[in-house]
Parts: sequence; structure tokens; C-alpha cells
Amino acid sequence: MRRLKSALVSTVMAVAGLAAATATPAQAATEQEYVALGDSYASGVGAGHYDGASGDCKRSAVSYPALWADVHDEYKLTDVSCSGATIADVRANQLSALSTGTDFVTLTVGGNDTQFSSVVQACLTQTDSYCKTATDWMSYYARNQLVDELAALYKDIKTRAPHAKITVLGYPRALSATGTCPLVDLDSDRRTYMNGFADALAEGTRAAAAKEPVTFLDVREAFNGHGACGADPWINDLTAGTEVFHPTLAGYIAGYYGKLDATWG
Repeated sequence: MRRLKSALVSTVMAVAGLAAATATPAQAATEQEYVALGDSYASGVGAGHYDGASGDCKRSAVSYPALWADVHDEYKLTDVSCSGATIADVRANQLSALSTGTDFVTLTVGGNDTQFSSVVQACLTQTDSYCKTATDWMSYYARNQLVDELAALYKDIKTRAPHAKITVLGYPRALSATGTCPLVDLDSDRRTYMNGFADALAEGTRAAAAKEPVTFLDVREAFNGHGACGADPWINDLTAGTEVFHPTLAGYIAGYYGKLDATWG
């Protein structure tokens, strides 16, 4: 890579089958503007290497926006993503980074609107029945009300950045179907309920992207076989504290950056 010199990143990209950039691409006549919006999955929570200046937003130097911008240095990245952000937070605190000069926008948001953390807590600490109720309820929200809320946000992004290509990246399934979770093991029913909730969130996001047309990238296939508690996880397990069920560095590189780069090169 050019600006990012981490040997760790190069190693993981090699393992994932993604080549680190070595040649300098032709520079655009005018530097293009890239704005990254969204929540903890956009800011890179779980990957480490956080910018201390970003505070509780926990923006990582190896988030998918940072990785993509590092390879595509014809773009100047403005990253305003923030851990914990909801749709309302993006609208209130992040959209001001957009302008008529913005060329590229990426976004991951919606998980906090569907109470992701509360649902996870319910499935970790309550009964199977309670977990099912919580995931069913939020899955219904994700496939219905969330669709309209996300579509309205995409429309607002288009209004502020009318010339930008807008790309929405979804969320992976958190858990492997097999394997043992440390600290609190999760039976197959709970894993099914939680992964079904992730599917609902992906489907709702896809529907919103079709309703207010933007590019949607579904990362679930890339993460198949790499859920938490499995043999080759790209998702942090229960030992990760507040970063539980967020991608690892390998997940951001192979799952998110890989998908984004395959789409936009």
C-alpha cells in the first residue's frame, strides 16, 4: 500500500487473497472528494488502530473507508462516521460534511436503530424464548419502518451531494452455525435467531436502496464461514467487550474493503 504502511494489514490482505496496492495509479486532474458516513461498522470498531482525536467515535486507520481511500489516493477522505450513530445522528451530525463537490459517499447505518446492542444483550442473558421475541420484533422493524427511514436518509444525502456515487454497505451475520463461544456459549437456536435478525437488517437495507436508488453491497456472502465462535472468525467474539460482534481487522479487509474494491476498483 502507499500511505498505509502496516505490515499487519499487508499480511492479512495476502492471507485473504487481496493484493496490497504497489503501483501508483494515474492521478485525477482534480482531487476527488470521498465522504464516509455511518456507525461503528463504518468507523472500524473491532479493528483497533483508533485515531485518538476521534474520541468515542473510534474511527480506525484500518476501517473500510480508510483502506479504500489509502489505495485510491486520487480521493481525499473526510471520515465523519461514529460509533453508536443512528439514522438521526447521521442526519444531524454527519451530513454537513457533504457538498455539491462530493464525488463518492459510503454509508453503513441502521443497526443501532434496530437496537442491535439490546438484542444481543437479550440473547446473551435471557431465555431462548426471550431471544426469539427480541429478534423477531426488531426483524419486523428492519423489514418495514426502517426501510422508509433509510430511504429518506438516502434522499437527503442525494440532495446535499447531487453528483456523488452513493454506496451503502450492509452488515454480516454475527455467528458461525457451529463452534463454541467463550464466556457464554450460544445454542443453535439463539444463533439462528440472531443471524435471522442480521438477514432482516440486510434485506431492509437492500429494500431501502432500491426504493431511493443507491448502490447496495451485501457483505453476508463474504463473511460466510467466518462468523464469531467458528473455526476462522472475522467477527469478534464475547471476549472483545464493547467490540463484540464487530468485524476484526481481517473482516474489514476481506469482507468490507474487498467488497467495496471489487465494486469500484
